[in-house]
Amino acid sequence: MQIAVIGAACCNGDEEETAVRAGRAIARGGAVLLCGGNGGVMEAASRGAAGCGGLVIGILPDTGDGNPYLSVMIRTGLGHARNVVLVQSADAVVAIGGSYGTLSEIAIAAKTGKEVFGYRTWDLPCVVRCESPEEAVDGALRAARRSPRSGTPPSG
Repeated sequence: MQIAVIGAACCNGDEEETAVRAGRAIARGGAVLLCGGNGGVMEAASRGAAGCGGLVIGILPDTGDGNPYLSVMIRTGLGHARNVVLVQSADAVVAIGGSYGTLSEIAIAAKTGKEVFGYRTWDLPCVVRCESPEEAVDGALRAARRSPRSGTPPSG
């Protein structure tokens, strides 16, 4: 399972702690954390997952090295277009805070049928509003298990 964490490249202390908690929950849930690979929410989630032994993949917009917690760096050189690669690579998405880049990733997820679980992010019909980062990750893990790529047959 691959869960993308999306959010702003600059974040406040509350968003940082929230993203760390989400990263930990993803690693503990046995999923790979995907992110944009840079700072802010992306780095905090990476730190949380890496601290629990999780695999962290950064889909970078440029050819740099990204944040220090990445296990794998995919240097795209695509700029904002890398948002499509990130969302398309995920089985589900967790959105934490965010600005217009996060909004574009949410829109891509909605357009491609990926479920988005949000904590203090954009208030949109396609985003499942969650009361904690752990609730958002739990929802994303359930959605990832239902994904055709996960190998688990859909329930119901």
